[in-house]
Amino acid sequence: MTALSVSTSSAAALRADAVVIGVAKGPKGLVVASGAEALVEAFEGKLADLLATLGATGAEGETVKLAAPAGLKAGFVLAVGLGEATEAGYSEETLRRAAGVAARTLAGAKKAALALPAESAEQVEAVALGGLLGAYDFTVYRTTEGGKEPVGELVVLTGRKGSKEAKAGLERATVLGEEMNRARDLINTPPNDLHPKAFAAIAQAAGKEHGIKVEVLDEKALAKGGFGGILGVGTGSANPPRLVKLAYTHPKAKATLAFVGKGITYDSGGISLKPAGHNETMKCDMSGAAAVFAAVVAAKRLGLAVNVTGWLALAENMPSGTATRPGDVLRMYGGKTVEVLNTDAEGRLVLADAIVRAGEENPDAIVDVATLTGAMVMALGNRTFGVMANTDAFRDRLHATAGRAGEQSWPMPLPAELRKGMDSPVADLANMGERMGGGLTAGIFLKEFVADGIEWGHLDIAGPAFHEAAPFGYTPKGGTGSAVRTLVQLAQETAQG
Repeated sequence: MTALSVSTSSAAALRADAVVIGVAKGPKGLVVASGAEALVEAFEGKLADLLATLGATGAEGETVKLAAPAGLKAGFVLAVGLGEATEAGYSEETLRRAAGVAARTLAGAKKAALALPAESAEQVEAVALGGLLGAYDFTVYRTTEGGKEPVGELVVLTGRKGSKEAKAGLERATVLGEEMNRARDLINTPPNDLHPKAFAAIAQAAGKEHGIKVEVLDEKALAKGGFGGILGVGTGSANPPRLVKLAYTHPKAKATLAFVGKGITYDSGGISLKPAGHNETMKCDMSGAAAVFAAVVAAKRLGLAVNVTGWLALAENMPSGTATRPGDVLRMYGGKTVEVLNTDAEGRLVLADAIVRAGEENPDAIVDVATLTGAMVMALGNRTFGVMANTDAFRDRLHATAGRAGEQSWPMPLPAELRKGMDSPVADLANMGERMGGGLTAGIFLKEFVADGIEWGHLDIAGPAFHEAAPFGYTPKGGTGSAVRTLVQLAQETAQG
C-alpha cells in the first residue's frame, strides 16, 4: 500500500524518484502553479518554456516528463495539467484529480514528491487523498508478471511549517483513502468469493479491529424476524442472505445517523433474468453496502462526535426452483405487502426491510445508498449520482454535502403522481411502476417504508459506482468507492452541528 507523508522541504531538495508539479493554461501561455517555485528557480526561470516546447498545454489530466537539472535531488519532473488558470486558484477536486493522475503515472516508482498547490490544510488533504486513490490497483487475483507496483511513497510538500492543521488534513486523507479503497476492493472481488456470508464475516472482522459493534442476522433470524424482502430476494440462491448492523457510538454525540446499503453480491435478475451484456459486471451491485461499511469505519477512525449505524442488506439474486417469481407477494419487515412484478427490481426490496428496521431506532436521519436503477444512469450519466429525499431541505442538504465532499450529484424529485403506478390489486403496493421515470419510482417505493417524523435521503449511485472505461483523475477502472466521502462528510458536519 502506498505510504503518505507531509513535508516542508523544498521541492528541489527532497530526494525522490520524481517531483510532481502543476501547470495550467494561462492567458498568455503555460503557467506553473504554486508549490513549484524552487523548481522554477532551478530551471533558471525557463521551466514553463521548456514544458511548452515538449508539448505541455496545461489541459486537465495531461502529463509531461522533463529530466531534472543538476542540483535537483529528484530523478525527473512530472508536470500535470490543472486546466484553466484562475485568480481564485484551483479547486480541491482539481488538486485531487491531478494528484491521482500523477500517482497512476508514477506506478513503479519508490518515492515521489507532490509539489502541487498545498498551502491550506484542505489543499494538503485534497492532494494526499487524490494521490492515495490514484495509486490504487486491485491485484489480488493476478498470478502472472506484468504491470507495475503502485508508487511506494507519496510526500505532500507544503509551506505550512509545523502546521497541526496540515497533519490533520493528511490523517483525514489517509482514513478516507484507505476506506474508499476498502470499498473498491469489496466491489472488485468476484461474487464467488464475496457472497453474503463472506461479506458479513469481513464486517465482523473490521468491527473487532476498530471497536465497532457488529450484529449479523442469518437466514433463520431473518425468517423469525419477518424480513420478507431480504429473504424473498435471497431465496433463489445457494448462498443465503444476511442483514448486518454496524454501530459506532461516541460519548459526546448529540445526533444519530443511519446509513442503509444495498448489498446484492451478485444480481442475475432472478427469474426476470438479465440479458447477456447486462450481467457481467453485476458483482458491483453491492456498492451501496460497501460504501456504508466503509463510511461507518471511517467515522470511527476519525472519532467523529456522532452516532452512526450502518445496515448492510446482503443477498444474492439468482434464478432457481426456489426463487421468488413475478406475481409472488412478499410480506416485508414491518408488515407491508409487496407484489413482485419484476424480480430484477430487487434492490428496493432488501432496502425496504433495512429502512424499516433502521427506523425503529429513531435516528435523526436515514440515508440509503444503492446501485438501484439503470434509469438513473440514463438520466445523469456515469459520473453523477441522483439524490432524493422526503423533504426538499434534506435533499438539498445532501446535494450540497456531496459537493463539499468532491462528489458529483444532482437533486431529483419524487413526483406524487408516480405513486399510483405502483398500485397492486392484491397487495399494498407493487415493486414496479411506470417505465418512464423509473429511478424516481424506485425512490417513491422506498419512501413508503420510512417512518413518520424521520428525515430520509436516497442516493442512487448506479452510474458512478463502477467505472468501465479508462481510468481518469483518481478514478480507476472497476469499483470507485462512490458515496463514501458524501456519507463521511454528512457525519462530520452533523457532529459539528
